[in-house]
Amino acid sequence: MTTPFRLNDSQREAVRLLGGPARHILLRGGSRSGKTFVLVRAVVIRALKAPDSRHGIFRHRLTALKASVLRDTFPKVMRMCFPQVGWKLDRQDCVVTFPNGSTIFFGGLDDEQRTEKILGLEFATVYLNEASQISYGARNMLLTRLAQKTGLAVKEYIDANPPSMGHWLYALFESGIEPKSGEPLADRSLYATMILNPQANRDNLSEDYLASLEALPEREKRRFLYGEYQSVVEGALWRLELFQREAAITAQSRADVAARMRRILVSVDPSGAAGPEDYRSDEIGIVVCGIDAAGVGHVLEDLSARDSPAGWAARALRAFDEWGAERIVAERNFGGALVEGTIRSVRAHASVKLVTAARGKAARAEPVAAFYEVGRVVHHGRFTALEDQLCHFSVSGYRGPRSPDRADAMVWGLSELMLAGSGGMTGWGPSGFSLAR
Repeated sequence: MTTPFRLNDSQREAVRLLGGPARHILLRGGSRSGKTFVLVRAVVIRALKAPDSRHGIFRHRLTALKASVLRDTFPKVMRMCFPQVGWKLDRQDCVVTFPNGSTIFFGGLDDEQRTEKILGLEFATVYLNEASQISYGARNMLLTRLAQKTGLAVKEYIDANPPSMGHWLYALFESGIEPKSGEPLADRSLYATMILNPQANRDNLSEDYLASLEALPEREKRRFLYGEYQSVVEGALWRLELFQREAAITAQSRADVAARMRRILVSVDPSGAAGPEDYRSDEIGIVVCGIDAAGVGHVLEDLSARDSPAGWAARALRAFDEWGAERIVAERNFGGALVEGTIRSVRAHASVKLVTAARGKAARAEPVAAFYEVGRVVHHGRFTALEDQLCHFSVSGYRGPRSPDRADAMVWGLSELMLAGSGGMTGWGPSGFSLAR
């Protein structure tokens, strides 16, 4: 007796996204997270729903597509999800035909003759498998074939282990810009993306496999386990392998971690945001930092958010209380006394220190990055958004898509703890910056 197939929670969310109004949908994530299975299943559903419709599944190399999808994932999907549906495979042309006359064409993009064959067809669905290997030009060629008139809305499905932030996938789906011109997308609502990672597919994976992903170097782990894009910044001040980690802090462990710290600060980098829906403005960076008795800096919590002035002030003060912090450090430059006034409007006698940005962002960041180079900063858990911003800092400036609100807040906090008045352990001397302890 065949066991009924059940989607996990993440896969059900992906199915809802695939059936929604977006026309271009990217499922990105770690290795063996179920992305391909979910997308092949979606293509089959569309083929069965619209008689005589044509759908295409593409990869850079046909040999890889045959091995991974045509001979493995597709038969598995049919066996587990559509056991009563018959199908025929034309091995020479790599075409599957269903009883209702619909077809799925499996094609490679690495051969001119195959590409010419694709140009002679029209599709209701195109699915780009492992799109990190597919060029933007090849993708656009496929979109010209997304033109078959059926009862279905035409759809582009994509999956990928996230490549670097310089890839066209990041520009389209994360930044919302046309990769060549840099112009904003005409209608961003047509594009949607979500992450599927191996942890959500744990029931179908061995513990040994998951352990092997956990043991990967940081850069590979972020891509193949956590499904995160990789930064590509020349002369970057931070690199992924520099981040040392301890376990993420829970409500139960906070007191124990706080007891190890000699000083704790809540650092704020304000913005002009009017509230949570003000997406034209940057987030307010709010980061909790500490320093222990050995002079090691600790990034304890990232509470950054887009919020109203009263909202972010309350958030910073709540962190101040929960961590037993010494003070709140905030940048003076944005609004001057207004920042301090906002905090004091929530709590009149809050301990606040204003700092002034006398130098550029990169110049302020370099001394803190130097502590990472010699292993003197620890992150308690994974701070993906913050770490991405840090990796966009270079010796020539910040190269990220928006303001480094989280990173700026962290730099202010660690600078105050490790550079300014930290018992002479670090500082600027006549010969420049010193890491002497």
